[in-house]
Amino acid sequence: MSDEQTRALRRFVARRAQLVRQRSRAKNEIAGALQRNLLDRPPVFDLAGEKGRRFLEALELPADERNTVSSCLRQVDFLDQELAEVDRALAQAATESAQMRRLMTVPGVNLHTAATFMACVGDIGRFRDPRRLVSYLGLDPRVRQSGEEPVRYGHISKEGASEARHMLCEAAWIVVRYPSPLRAFSERIRARRGSRIATVAVARKLVVLFWHLLTNEQDYAFERPTLTHKKLRRLELLAGAPRHRGQPGVWAANKALGAAADELAHQAEIAYRRLLEDWQQAPKQGAGATPGRASSRPPGGKQRGRASVPDPAL
Repeated sequence: MSDEQTRALRRFVARRAQLVRQRSRAKNEIAGALQRNLLDRPPVFDLAGEKGRRFLEALELPADERNTVSSCLRQVDFLDQELAEVDRALAQAATESAQMRRLMTVPGVNLHTAATFMACVGDIGRFRDPRRLVSYLGLDPRVRQSGEEPVRYGHISKEGASEARHMLCEAAWIVVRYPSPLRAFSERIRARRGSRIATVAVARKLVVLFWHLLTNEQDYAFERPTLTHKKLRRLELLAGAPRHRGQPGVWAANKALGAAADELAHQAEIAYRRLLEDWQQAPKQGAGATPGRASSRPPGGKQRGRASVPDPAL
């Protein structure tokens, strides 16, 4: 059983996800009204925004369709107010949680990703190793094996909370934009397996990284201090902290410090690429690497299937 703080965080996260779905449904209904009237694709991205509302006012729509659009816009305004209240509650919970602030030191991880992860996981001490946490979140591949046949790996299991996997994949899209070993890892997987599998692989890497950060109680080694400071300041302002008028604050960050942080992350990415190149070019060791040895050839006869099965004691 989780504690009351974790249960309250889960209720806030579930409430926010429900409000976001309702807002998306209302926006899709506006797009459906335009499509029913055979109108061209709108030149704006958000029809509920300021530019989108001006675009909708200039359209000539039937009375019933105009009523539908106006009703959907009123729903969006109401849902935005409710989302602001939920985000304020999440920000207040994050300011009191050292674990959520530690997760936000990773570039690309915002308040919603950290809150969703902590709400789903709870106490990190429940998981003895990161592999159990990955399996708990449903990011581990399915394994199919019958008898002595070789193991076949399939798609991820998708067990556990789907909202946590969704937020982790969204964070993975942002993380790979910044120079870091995670971006080099994503490019390596994308070259072999494609962009979708690379996104899921980066999300799994983030879960492993979160486990180490929370277990060892350490911040991200390749964080960008200026970006982290800005995210934490936005968090405080969202929670209701007073604004400091007339002071430069974190918005006038030192450019030299930001450039140094970017250079450090870039050097870490280069070191990761060199590590992979050295690992791939390293010669194999052991009996299997020696040409002409019996262990380097596939076994024949009745031992063909048994040789691929590892010793259960290993």
